[in-house]
Amino acid sequence: MKSDNIVNINSQLSNVDIDIKNVKTEKVVLVGNPNVGKSCVFNYLSGKYVDVSNYPGTTVSITRCNYKGKKIYDTPGIYGVSSFNEEEKVARDIILEGDVVINVVNALHLERDLFLTLQLIDMGKKVSLILNFADELKKRKIKIDTQKLSDLLGIDVYETTAVNKAGLDQIDKAIENARVGNQQLDLHFMLQQFVDEGIPQAEALLILEGDEFTANKYNKPINKDEREKIYITRRNRVNEIIDIVEHEDSRKGEISNLIGRLSLNPITGIPILLAILTLVYFFIGDFISQRVVDFTENTVGVGIVEYNIKSFVSNYTSSLIDVEILDNNGNLIDKKIYNFPDGMNANSDLKADFENFSSQPGAQTTFHYSNPIVKLFFGEFGVITMTTTYLLFLLLPLVIGFYFVMALLEDSGYLPRLATMLDRTFNKIGLNGKAVIPIILGFGCITMANITTRLLGSEREKSIATAILQFVIPCSAQLAVITVLLSGAGLTPLLIFIGVIGSVLIILSTVLNKLIPGQSSPLLIDLPIMRLPRISNVFKKMTYRSYGFMKEAGFWFFVGALAVGIMDITGLLLVWQDILAPLTTHWLKLPKEAANAFVMGMVRRDFGAAGLFAMNLTVMQITVAIITITLFTPCIASFVVMLKERGWKEGLTIWLGTWVTAFFIGGLVAQFIV
Repeated sequence: MKSDNIVNINSQLSNVDIDIKNVKTEKVVLVGNPNVGKSCVFNYLSGKYVDVSNYPGTTVSITRCNYKGKKIYDTPGIYGVSSFNEEEKVARDIILEGDVVINVVNALHLERDLFLTLQLIDMGKKVSLILNFADELKKRKIKIDTQKLSDLLGIDVYETTAVNKAGLDQIDKAIENARVGNQQLDLHFMLQQFVDEGIPQAEALLILEGDEFTANKYNKPINKDEREKIYITRRNRVNEIIDIVEHEDSRKGEISNLIGRLSLNPITGIPILLAILTLVYFFIGDFISQRVVDFTENTVGVGIVEYNIKSFVSNYTSSLIDVEILDNNGNLIDKKIYNFPDGMNANSDLKADFENFSSQPGAQTTFHYSNPIVKLFFGEFGVITMTTTYLLFLLLPLVIGFYFVMALLEDSGYLPRLATMLDRTFNKIGLNGKAVIPIILGFGCITMANITTRLLGSEREKSIATAILQFVIPCSAQLAVITVLLSGAGLTPLLIFIGVIGSVLIILSTVLNKLIPGQSSPLLIDLPIMRLPRISNVFKKMTYRSYGFMKEAGFWFFVGALAVGIMDITGLLLVWQDILAPLTTHWLKLPKEAANAFVMGMVRRDFGAAGLFAMNLTVMQITVAIITITLFTPCIASFVVMLKERGWKEGLTIWLGTWVTAFFIGGLVAQFIV
């Protein structure tokens, strides 16, 4: 909590005292959420005399007792002081009339109960905090630093276990030492304007929070936007407090708590983020996307599944089959072409030769079909073969790997802290801190990231985040290819690439933030305890989310593959190549063959980037090519999911925008450096 944003106003209470005048007996009010142990505290104080009666004008029963010359009131369990139901109305009236508030909270649910605590403090009431269920904290190995909690709230905190009366002997001290706590400075200034008009501070807060009864009493309008801001600010204050005072009761927990606090401070949080992103890149960008996917896609998907499917189909249809034998360095050492005009079953000898030759180590087999229907489903862009390989053997390992990492970050408590730390930065581009989740996911798979934009609070934010993902975020497969190309190009191309892509990101987000009406929704997120992730939780989340993603994305990729397949058999892919060729050679100053890379990038981004490997490009041509391919249109799977998420109008606008931006920026750079 920032001390310059909190004010203690004990000294200012003399002229805004809301105690009922001429009443000598002090009123002590027990307040808390349902099931926090208020009744146990009240029973301890009640002694022999207990008065149970309906509150005037309601059917709500109020329990009252006398204790050492004071009147003790046990109010109904509430989550906030307001007028939404009879219980809250009764509690509100008693709290407003009370001299001292004893706020009983469940120590196991501070993130829930402290919201009411801060509201009572903001009302200007004299408060003491009873931290109940202290015994359960020990059982669950949770540590709450009561002294820090007291300092942050500005009120005394007492630990109790009310069910067996442990700590209840401190109640007298709690009543005696109750005081006005630390209030948020901005809110206090707003309340002071009402106080200057003669409205008690407690009721002034209720007016700001939209309590109709109190607003009508003083003939004041209700501002729902103001209430939302107050609630969100209070919720974020609770999160900050929890992050400071609560952690696992062990040395390990103290270290985790320290890391949690450091993660929220940009000065220390940015280096922590960079370290985590480095580890994530090596796990996802290197191990999963390169090593694991290379095995699953090429060895299992293409080498076994596709090979056997296409071989089976070739038994019954006209086929032309190329078989190349490559050495360990990828050099061609042998090649054969097999022609089966009537299918492989019609020529058993040639079929046997094909099977023997294509089963050698390093064999790469390419099937060509003359029948357009067979080509549509089983050819190079075959709906069945490409969908199976892409979804199961390329996308699935990436999805599992990313959801595994995300579950680790989430279960550890780091991800919410990252969102909180980056919230102000994202606000500048029309987003809130939650947008960090789809952005990070985008570096793994844009298709997956498109779906996770659903967690953002408004359609405006979803549109901005989706556009950023499509325009400037390279997926892991594409990023791996870009990294290899840049690593051999030197420092200057790297700096140019980072500068151009970073500039496009800033300009794009700024323009969208200005053009799209509205504003970013405030960040409202819980900060759980920092801890080592529970592996069982991690695997449950990973499995559930991976299944959900594949179930949803599978159909749409099938649709996209069908569209590409139709373009292939109708010749539209070749038309695109011919259209792009003049633009590629004259504006981008790249070889004519680069047009093929851009066309392949429509199918899969990394296909487009990988297509640059075979070209003899200068260092600066490589720079232009990777800038263009990064800004270029999303892959077909991402495109169709984007259409589903954002609609045809917005989806096509973004898609066309990537074409224009990629070639405009790429060509502009080419004019200066090539």
